[in-house]
Amino acid sequence: MAARASGNTNLRTAYSWGMTTEAMTTTSTGTTRIESVEALVDLLGEPLPRVRDKARPALLDIDIAWLAASPFCVVATSNPDGTCDASPKGDPAGFVHVIDDRTIAIPERKGNRRADGYKNILANPHVGLLFLIPGRGDTLRINGRAHLVSDAPWFDEMIVKAHRPVLALVVEIDEIFGHCAKAFMRSQLWHPETWNPTAVSSRAEIAHLTEQPDQPVAALEEYYGAQYATGLY
Repeated sequence: MAARASGNTNLRTAYSWGMTTEAMTTTSTGTTRIESVEALVDLLGEPLPRVRDKARPALLDIDIAWLAASPFCVVATSNPDGTCDASPKGDPAGFVHVIDDRTIAIPERKGNRRADGYKNILANPHVGLLFLIPGRGDTLRINGRAHLVSDAPWFDEMIVKAHRPVLALVVEIDEIFGHCAKAFMRSQLWHPETWNPTAVSSRAEIAHLTEQPDQPVAALEEYYGAQYATGLY
């Protein structure tokens, strides 16, 4: 497990991954692999102090306002053997419940019941969260330790369309910081003129090819059509 960089720690000494002593290696295919933190820092450079030191341990009022405006986040988890999961979570803006300045809760609604990320958390509580506001390029990142609860008094504050959460993911914050907009600017993610939702097959066609070959596409198109939204809660 990596040791988290903090304060004025130089990134060359901030992490211990058991890497090889070789800074870079070239494979038989001509690919050059980065094998050490030193080589990575030599390539990318050291971050500016304001970037290096921007993480904080508790929510500020502006962070709470961001969570109140965000309708979507991604929850990243890993089990002890390294198997990872990144799960999208979404509800009307403000769906995240702020318990206190170091603790938040994310509701779980009806889903496919795989619960990959939740199973990871039961074995390894460390999580990474990325909160988005549509149209904004910058994002809010929270890293912390999580646990699951099946009920709590504040579940009543997370009711949507008369439905209480199935469970909630409670995250104890280790660090929180804002992330710059460059990835969204490069991708033009919020520019409608770049959108092309028909660039790949429809969800129904993908399901037929990869999950339910015994189901005709027409039946799957009906399932994933207008009625699909009726089962959100």
